[in-house]
Amino acid sequence: MYNRILIANRGEIALRIVRACKEMGVESVAVFSEADRDSAHVRYADDAYCIGPSRSADSYLRIENIISAAEVSGAEAIHPGYGFLAENAYFNEVCRSSEFDFIGPSPEAMTQLGDKATARAVAIAANVPVVPGSDGLLADEAHAIESAQTIGYPVLIKATAGGGGKGMRVAPNEQSLRTALQQAQQEAQAAFGNAGVYLEKFIDRPRHVEVQVIADNHGNVCHLFERDCSAQRRHQKLIEESPSPLLSSKTRTAICEAAARLVRNADYQNAGTVEFIVDQDDNFYFIEVNARIQVEHPVTEMVTGIDLIQTQIRVAAGVPLPFQQEDIRLNGVSMECRINAENPDKNFQPCPGHIKQMFIPGGLGIRFDSHAHAGYTVPPFYDSMIGKLIVHKPTREEAIACMIRGLEELRVEGIATTASFQIRVLKDPAFVAGTIDTKWVERELLCS
Repeated sequence: MYNRILIANRGEIALRIVRACKEMGVESVAVFSEADRDSAHVRYADDAYCIGPSRSADSYLRIENIISAAEVSGAEAIHPGYGFLAENAYFNEVCRSSEFDFIGPSPEAMTQLGDKATARAVAIAANVPVVPGSDGLLADEAHAIESAQTIGYPVLIKATAGGGGKGMRVAPNEQSLRTALQQAQQEAQAAFGNAGVYLEKFIDRPRHVEVQVIADNHGNVCHLFERDCSAQRRHQKLIEESPSPLLSSKTRTAICEAAARLVRNADYQNAGTVEFIVDQDDNFYFIEVNARIQVEHPVTEMVTGIDLIQTQIRVAAGVPLPFQQEDIRLNGVSMECRINAENPDKNFQPCPGHIKQMFIPGGLGIRFDSHAHAGYTVPPFYDSMIGKLIVHKPTREEAIACMIRGLEELRVEGIATTASFQIRVLKDPAFVAGTIDTKWVERELLCS
């Protein structure tokens, strides 16, 4: 096992990794920008190094600064968290070539599954269902039109790199395809430095279901069941839950086995998430792999009792998984609400600033993962998430009630948060029934 791990991230995920290290008897090394000098992950880590100015491009994305901090600190491994450089295969390679273990998959697996078009081919080879689509990336407009005619309109244009809805357009007919194709390519190039796009059949009103997987270096692959992330706004998740409320036991088994089969065929190690969409007839289709830990990993931890961060660290150190698939059981229902510093009454405008007072909800079944506290200033330079409220209860009805109670107890004075909007989502009859899709929030709650 490692003696020291450097955490190449910030905020709540950095603090989450610090806590996991402390429980394992491993020293943690934080890195921070000038804006994060007084952040909680810096305060609680065993050692900390400033890696640059406030902007992420000058700090958390500066590979040479992170490697220098790792060398000076005496760290043996680097945990990338999520976001920033977590899925950057080049950073992964640099860590390993600098003789630091990278707590994540190999650069080869990351490259193979990080590109959506390549990942689609891997899924097909593993006999995992995919949405009908173009044969690889689109060479030009003529290729797009020919592919769309074969697939059938409407079609979805998707960027092969990145995520978050960038480089995506729906085209209901050929005329709109011609216009949307150029727009998607330009947006993808600007966002990811890669203009490559491909086509998929547009699935109307799908649910978003993802499967957590973990694989070690000894050939063991396990899934930790699924999370439903259908409560979204502009492709950004608002609420996640496990298990998915509408999956039949037959579909749950099939989708989880498909995810495990895909990562096994890709020779993938460490934690990852295989994402699917599920149509109204319960058919599921692979869409992408997130080759890292995800924001919503606590939901899986609560229903399985498995600490995913500690498991990641042990796998990277060469320790075999301490469990087999038949050992993993679903226990109750868990939900997570992302608490963002945004004002839902002003089109979710970011709301950085000074937190004057903060009251954290408690009681049986509630967990709050956050780096924020009274006196903390939310900087304007990074993602707006300041915490995650997680609940765990025996039934979904109890989980919803507990989450509403927790959100009502949460007090963050000085800035606006998304808590009030999430209460509105949780109380809506469609959410209570579990019948929402990925566009439901925008269509039903934000249409006015």
